[in-house]
Amino acid sequence: KRCNSFEVFGYDFMIDEDWKVYLIEVNTNPCLELSSPYLARLIPQMLDNAMRIAVDPLFPPPPWPNAKRHLFPETLTDNRFDLVFDEATDGKELTKLLESNECLDEIKEINEELYDDDEGSGDESGDD
Repeated sequence: KRCNSFEVFGYDFMIDEDWKVYLIEVNTNPCLELSSPYLARLIPQMLDNAMRIAVDPLFPPPPWPNAKRHLFPETLTDNRFDLVFDEATDGKELTKLLESNECLDEIKEINEELYDDDEGSGDESGDD
């Protein structure tokens, strides 16, 4: 068990012509490359806000004097990100759920469906 740790995940989505959203994958080590003007704004804000969520409650930043406030862009004052899991409030419920085999059975069913689909999509020409 790691105390006082956090992770930033990267979610990859695809949207079809009917605007239906599909989750492609979740990355535990997302790319933080500033490869476009949009990402050059978004990623630093996201990282700053992740620190505000994860670090500031443990180590509050000092109050900034009014004379220094101009050094920080106003865009960083709005946190548009959410804490989605807090072990202090969600941990006991999650532990109970994991200890009951109900969720494990559901996970096994999902995995079986995924692997069955993968096996059916392979080349089964039978040529040796």
